[in-house]
Amino acid sequence: MKALLVEDDAEIAAFVSKGLREAGYGVDVAMDGDLGLDRVLSGLYDVVILDLMLPGKDGLSILGEMRGADIQTPVLILSAKRSVDDRVKGLKAGGDDYLVKPFVFAELMVRVEALIRRGGRATAAQELHVADLTLDPLTRNVSRDGQRIELQPREYALLEFLMRNAGSVVTKTLILEKVWGYDFDPQTNVVDVLVSRLRSRVDKDFPIKLIRTVRGVGYVLEKPL
Repeated sequence: MKALLVEDDAEIAAFVSKGLREAGYGVDVAMDGDLGLDRVLSGLYDVVILDLMLPGKDGLSILGEMRGADIQTPVLILSAKRSVDDRVKGLKAGGDDYLVKPFVFAELMVRVEALIRRGGRATAAQELHVADLTLDPLTRNVSRDGQRIELQPREYALLEFLMRNAGSVVTKTLILEKVWGYDFDPQTNVVDVLVSRLRSRVDKDFPIKLIRTVRGVGYVLEKPL
């Protein structure tokens, strides 16, 4: 898989490109909008990660020219603009998903993989529902039975990963890779601690428990029967 990162912040560009390469992606980096557009129009990429505020052409202009040229490569917008209006504007311009800075790399990876896996326009931005649990990737709101649930960034990344894989058992090793974005000792208990924290948020006060431990394997977010 090949990714294009269009980002003018050198620190963010280095951090994201390093993480993507460690995950097995080929990565090209463009640090201004003009070079970013040239590379986008080549049509050589499986996914584009695009900042909006760039020297040269801005991100919205790049999106407009890209879609005008009928290049349907999925685009994850990466921006410090955090209002709902900004997100809606980005998605209407042709973005497929929107991630606000600062961000957890694990969440970026989950969204990139969802865009590639589903090959799809706006699929990763759709609300996720499992039983009475709802997660909105656009606003980052999480609720259960209508009650708002506040999550820390890693808790949110883990929940989104579990919801996108609802009904399937995910191993601790996979959770380490997807939620932390780099290698940990597989014997560490950080996954158990994070799952415990997440359970206290989404299961503790509800009669039906959704997160189940599969002993010796990992965890599964149960789908309703």
